[in-house]
Amino acid sequence: MSKGIILGMELRSAAREALVLDEPAAKAQAAAALLEACRGGAAIDPDVSLPPLPAGPGRPPRPRLVDPAALPRRSPFTQEGRATLLHAVAHIEFNAINLALDAVWRFAGMPLDYYRDWLRVAAEEGRHYGLLAEHLASLGHGYGDFDAHDGLWAMAERTQEDVLARMALVPRTLEARGLDATPPMQQRLRQAGDLRAVEILDLILREEVGHVAIGNRWFRWLCERAGREPTAAYAELARRHRAPRPKGPFNLDARRAAGFSEAELAALGEGAANPRQP
Repeated sequence: MSKGIILGMELRSAAREALVLDEPAAKAQAAAALLEACRGGAAIDPDVSLPPLPAGPGRPPRPRLVDPAALPRRSPFTQEGRATLLHAVAHIEFNAINLALDAVWRFAGMPLDYYRDWLRVAAEEGRHYGLLAEHLASLGHGYGDFDAHDGLWAMAERTQEDVLARMALVPRTLEARGLDATPPMQQRLRQAGDLRAVEILDLILREEVGHVAIGNRWFRWLCERAGREPTAAYAELARRHRAPRPKGPFNLDARRAAGFSEAELAALGEGAANPRQP
């Protein structure tokens, strides 16, 4: 997908075309071009009817996708271990490009700012992926060298018919877990002497706070439109769609910056202490 083609397309349609690209770097470049086109005034039609995808998002033949339990523990204290750990983060960022592009094309009838927000997220996730891929190369590896799992996209499939569920359970649940996991990961990488990886994760964490905030913004907007109380709506959606149980410790400062209320943070802690039964 060339920049010229994107500039000639309605942007929700172009996001759908970008989503099916297989090559991660090309997808990241397309996401950046989409954001540039958006900022340049390219058309967004909230009501355009787009056909369903014949398959899932485009992805390269590797990495091999396995059950999360089959993935090895990742120690940062060897070069191979650091590469495995950072590969896992790169896989999350690649999937996050897909999730943002999917949020743009799939859900019609939202305000224009919704689509602008998620186009920005897609471009930023693409930049995150590129930084991690570059650092992986410096460690002698590339994306696809290690196994990965498909948990993020599995939740996208479970919420594909309901934008409220998507906002509740992808950005403000699965992606919010990255806010909690990143500081301990940075501490281990710092101890291992990989200061470039720590620097990259600093950038990612700052921007991921904004991405989770976008999820919170639109979740609350949708709750208000539907006349639903957000805390109760979230609990019901988490049960219905089998969202993962919360696991601490939680990065409360980052979650507050991303727009979680004190009541939501208290409920998060209660959920971790008293997990739901399957």
